[in-house]
Amino acid sequence: MKILIKILVTAVAVLIISKLMSSIHVTNYTSAVWVAAVLALLNTFLRPLLVLLTLPATVLSMGLFIFVINAGIVMLASNMINGFYVDGFMSALLFSLLLWAVRSVLFSLLLEDDQRPDNRIS
Repeated sequence: MKILIKILVTAVAVLIISKLMSSIHVTNYTSAVWVAAVLALLNTFLRPLLVLLTLPATVLSMGLFIFVINAGIVMLASNMINGFYVDGFMSALLFSLLLWAVRSVLFSLLLEDDQRPDNRIS
């Protein structure tokens, strides 16, 4: 159930970002849900492999190469999903940064039960 909620929240974030950026095009909410699901799958299975393979570049760039990996994953998702279009690499890079920021805000507003202050052990 948590995964489904996270995918739906990410879909809302994708829609918000597509309204903010003219270079990101999402045709409808169904496409946004597919984008969220595909990004979740790519981040789960492909991202760790890419991070491992590009570890020297990531170390030399002091971790900044991770942003390139994230943008590449967004571009790959754009190629896989009809109804989601990214105009270029820099747009994908900015989209991945904004997606991180918007998801952080949305997830902080939707605190899970075990994260509420009254349920924490002091």
